[in-house]
Amino acid sequence: MRTSHFLDHFITEVDTALRTLLPPPKRVSSRPSPAAWIKEADISSQDIKHITGLMRVNHSGEVCAQALYQGQALTAQLSHVKEQMAQAAIEETDHLAWCEERLSELGSKPSVLNPLWYCGSMLLGALAGIAGDKISLGFVVETEKQVSAHLQQHIQRLPRQDEKSRLILEQMQHDEEHHAAVAKEAGATELPYPVKQLMSIVSKLMTKSSYYI
Repeated sequence: MRTSHFLDHFITEVDTALRTLLPPPKRVSSRPSPAAWIKEADISSQDIKHITGLMRVNHSGEVCAQALYQGQALTAQLSHVKEQMAQAAIEETDHLAWCEERLSELGSKPSVLNPLWYCGSMLLGALAGIAGDKISLGFVVETEKQVSAHLQQHIQRLPRQDEKSRLILEQMQHDEEHHAAVAKEAGATELPYPVKQLMSIVSKLMTKSSYYI
């Protein structure tokens, strides 16, 4: 019976993975984009290229976060932790939708490397869940901390007139910080320094590559 339940859950996660990596023409989100009512500013082609790179990186970051949560939900031991991961994944889906919409407005598409980042992040999440819920939650805290830092850097690097992208990133940052706070309250264990450093290295590799392709 437990094997059947795990198989059902696994099939669901595979379906979610395909939906994440093969987005529809317009992804449905549970919340409207923070920039939905903002008019497009007059932005130079050079700035558009830069903004596109930043938003592509942020989209890849959300793909990684989605995969991490799905991997953790697959192997989490406590039901309330599974529920927490599932709720966080829903909010990450909103972020995916907002980034995809913004990329489309800018005449671009998500990174072609997303399947690679997704598989690696889901494996990491599953291993973290196997290691125990407190360690799994620790990965959430550290992941969201690093994502929030990247978002802050990108907010500062956006052209001043690009209010649409700024509003999206600010709401995403607020959500990520909330996820980290909830994970801490749930009993997250702080990860060892070498693990944090490894996560940071992988994150930098993702940001540098996704900016261009």
